Amino acid sequence: MPSINDSSGQTAAHPLSRLVAVERHEISGLLASFAMFFALLAAYYIVRPVRDEMGVAVGENEIHRLFTVVFFVMLAAVPAFGLVASRFPRRLVLPGLYAFFALNLMAFWAVFRFWGTSSVVAATFFVWASVFNLFVVSLFWSLMSELWSTQEAKRLYGFIGAGGTAGALAGPLLAQGLLIFLQPVDLLPVSAALLLAALVASLLLRAVRPGHGDHETEPAGGGILDGAIKVFTDPFFARIAVYVLLANIVGTFFYMEQSRLVGATIADSAERVKFFASRDLAVSVLTLTIEVIGTAYVLNRLGVAVALMALPVIATLGILALGNHATLWVVAAVMVAERVVAFSLSSPAIKLMYTLAGPAEKYKVQSFIDTVVYRGGDAASGWAFALLGAGAGFGGAMLPAIALGFTALWLWDARALAATYKERTPTLAQH
Repeated sequence: MPSINDSSGQTAAHPLSRLVAVERHEISGLLASFAMFFALLAAYYIVRPVRDEMGVAVGENEIHRLFTVVFFVMLAAVPAFGLVASRFPRRLVLPGLYAFFALNLMAFWAVFRFWGTSSVVAATFFVWASVFNLFVVSLFWSLMSELWSTQEAKRLYGFIGAGGTAGALAGPLLAQGLLIFLQPVDLLPVSAALLLAALVASLLLRAVRPGHGDHETEPAGGGILDGAIKVFTDPFFARIAVYVLLANIVGTFFYMEQSRLVGATIADSAERVKFFASRDLAVSVLTLTIEVIGTAYVLNRLGVAVALMALPVIATLGILALGNHATLWVVAAVMVAERVVAFSLSSPAIKLMYTLAGPAEKYKVQSFIDTVVYRGGDAASGWAFALLGAGAGFGGAMLPAIALGFTALWLWDARALAATYKERTPTLAQH
């Protein structure tokens, strides 16, 4: 078994050292981070097929309008989050919001169970789930960037991300198993329980890494719109925002095409839920494999630029494939490939950037980018798809050409962002 050094310079051996370059004093924090992300994404991926089915039930012609509603909900929610972050200690923000979302899940379950599912309720849940996903994951990574240094993150983020991927794998498996006995809406209390488990893991994580949570009893400080101001005034954060925006514009093109083809190909509601769950299962298996054996290698050996540029390259190839042959199984394969690369390479690279930010920026800037900017891409691309697709999606000539323009700009931004990161970390080796 290989050896690793603990904080006192003594040699220590641990089974985890076979998978990740972890030091002995980091093990408890690493395991708590892994468990937290596992529970969090298991909670989301249990309800994700339900959300996607609600989107299909609302209708493909309405999804772009729902993304617009989500964007405006985010515009209202981010200042509210900024107010909370400015007034309450950082150690209370994440647990409080996780508890709030768990109560929301139980409220939706009660509505679905006792009053049924109307088009209005389905649309409301679709919007809520889209907001819920981004906020809880953004808060998780804000906590990670607060508790782990840049050097630690390059070694450990791949393994921590694997915890989320394992949860994303367990969620669809659990959903498929439970759907044998339960109605889809009965998955919501299960998701709420897992979200509360993530909350408990976050408390344990802060307990085992007190030395890295400096000033955690203090609020983030500043105004409620500081995150937005920083994005528009700091070139580093602006490039992160552009990367996330372009990633989501192109990703939403794929999502809209998938929704169009699912609605045209699969008539039965339960079969559509199974299709979405199976797709998520394939993404999780492949992502977990790469995160365990490849993420740290790419970030440390090949460099951040490779990790950032991999996703726009995959998206470009996907656009060309769909432009040539727009079928359900092609778009499913494209979305699997895109999400695998996003989760295993580009997302850890982007999250690594925030370890260079200040305490307030780690919460406010990251929250603004992960919510308003991300959903702004949804809204913009949803309307563009509706206006340019004209019912043909990627089978038409105009949409693939426009999407390729976005990926070209995305590649340029990825290179620029990697260069800015390197400038801001002159003492850190890129390999």
